[in-house]
Amino acid sequence: MSKTKLELTWIGKNERKKLEPRILLEDPSKSYHASQKVTDNDIFDNKLIFGDNLLALKALEQEYAGKVKCVYIDPPFNTGSAFEHYDDGLEHSIWLGLMRDRLEIIRNLLSDDGVIFVHLDDCEMAYLKVLMDEIFGRANQLNTISMTTNDPSGFKATGATVFSTVNFLLVYAKDRTQKPLNKIYIPKGYDTGYNKYLLNPDDHYKSWTWCGIADAFAKANGYKDTKEAKKKLPDTFDDELAQFAIDNAERVFQSVAIGGGAKIKRKETIEKSKTDRDKVYVHPNEDVEGFYIANGRQMVFYSNRLLEIDGEMQPAELITDVWTDISWNGIANEGGVSFKNGKKPEALLKRIFEMCTREGDLVFDSFGGSGTTAAVAHKMKRRWISVELGEHCHTHIIPRLQKVIDGNDQGGISKAVNWQGGGGFRYYKLAPSLIVKDKFGLEVINKEYNPEMLAEAVCKLEGFTYAPSEVDWWDHGYSTETDHIYVTTQSLSVEKLEALSEDVGSDRTLLVMCGAFRCEAGRFANLTLKKLPKAILDKCQFGQDDYSLNVANLTDDASVDDDAVQD
Repeated sequence: MSKTKLELTWIGKNERKKLEPRILLEDPSKSYHASQKVTDNDIFDNKLIFGDNLLALKALEQEYAGKVKCVYIDPPFNTGSAFEHYDDGLEHSIWLGLMRDRLEIIRNLLSDDGVIFVHLDDCEMAYLKVLMDEIFGRANQLNTISMTTNDPSGFKATGATVFSTVNFLLVYAKDRTQKPLNKIYIPKGYDTGYNKYLLNPDDHYKSWTWCGIADAFAKANGYKDTKEAKKKLPDTFDDELAQFAIDNAERVFQSVAIGGGAKIKRKETIEKSKTDRDKVYVHPNEDVEGFYIANGRQMVFYSNRLLEIDGEMQPAELITDVWTDISWNGIANEGGVSFKNGKKPEALLKRIFEMCTREGDLVFDSFGGSGTTAAVAHKMKRRWISVELGEHCHTHIIPRLQKVIDGNDQGGISKAVNWQGGGGFRYYKLAPSLIVKDKFGLEVINKEYNPEMLAEAVCKLEGFTYAPSEVDWWDHGYSTETDHIYVTTQSLSVEKLEALSEDVGSDRTLLVMCGAFRCEAGRFANLTLKKLPKAILDKCQFGQDDYSLNVANLTDDASVDDDAVQD
């Protein structure tokens, strides 16, 4: 019996693009570094790449395979709505195909303990989840997180039967056995169950006495009792009481039932405490620190519920897969740039990075948008790579990051992480296609390529690491310690090749990519001879500059929605 596979199918799924692995060209005039802000954590190897993000992914694949700790992408949702900076109205099958191409390379970029977060609404979420099951493996799905993004008010809500407010994060690991997510706690309001206040905590526990926390608060603030305090503080009593509980957390407690093995183990002490009310007991030979029993119940102190969050001790609870606490209101001015319908809260990215990264880890975003991912990663001292094709790379991302680096952006998460500035980034654009057609229609090497660019590009195509030697003029890179490459457009004579072969020696091999050679290809045992550009023409699709999720013209066939889950 043949095996069947559960998979998502769509028109054109089996069509595979042979992407050209372009080189990256730095434009120093757009790179930026705050030289006056150099610190121990100063990072300048961040990359901002202007260009098609699929080509950029291919350009990065060789160097960064297995090195990216966290990927966050916020692709166009394919809702059919026209946005100012994105054409978000893609046909369904093309959207899936282009996402598949990107996700496959992204998986290669992730480290073994890496995590990807894909941000979507419900238009494509279910389809993309099945697709990600295929690419990353269903066993590597970590979570599907739901987030509320707006309130059912205003014009949007007037015609709605059920108001749509939810976005999703599809969260997948490269390998979930690496346990790549950290436990994250979020602030929680005052738990009124912690309603008792220890009056003499410095005395021996057998002498402890207590009262209600509201009475303790009232007396500490000069009021006769709780009733007077509430009367004098009609609007702030609850908030001040909550802060009083935090400030005195070592003295504030609640009594909770003891069950299970803990009850069985301490049964005798529990029963004894019930007969001697309001006296504190500790079980003989107790092996759990701070396990106090009063009136048959355990005294649990509020200090055990407090954690430091953003520099403050706060009551906290473990994060769930439903996020309602991150506000999407008031983020329009974050970073000093406006990005209607596209900007994400800095607090959202901060939480994502806290879940799976540490300082110095590499973060990647191939849909740069307004630059939120890069800005937050920078403030949190993560290294980052961001890609954006739109002109807002220059109008939004660069100005925003310059403010971050200069320490002038004190919005968003800046105060929470005490951001003061520093670091920098290098700006790159994708090189043009290596192969173009001349006036006769012949495929030739692009004249925009100088010898160094050509050598680097051919190294990428042939799977070599570009690393020009300072000793051997012919050594442009390597694939192993003994296997090297030489790239030139020259026509090499037998005499030149003989001299080259002698220089390379018997303990190394050299791939020679040249315009022409005047001898039999196998004449030299340590040289492999190939002609340019003939040897690379079938390597990939040259001359294609745009694989963006912005497709203007669709075929009649492509307009048919023919997606299905089959086995």
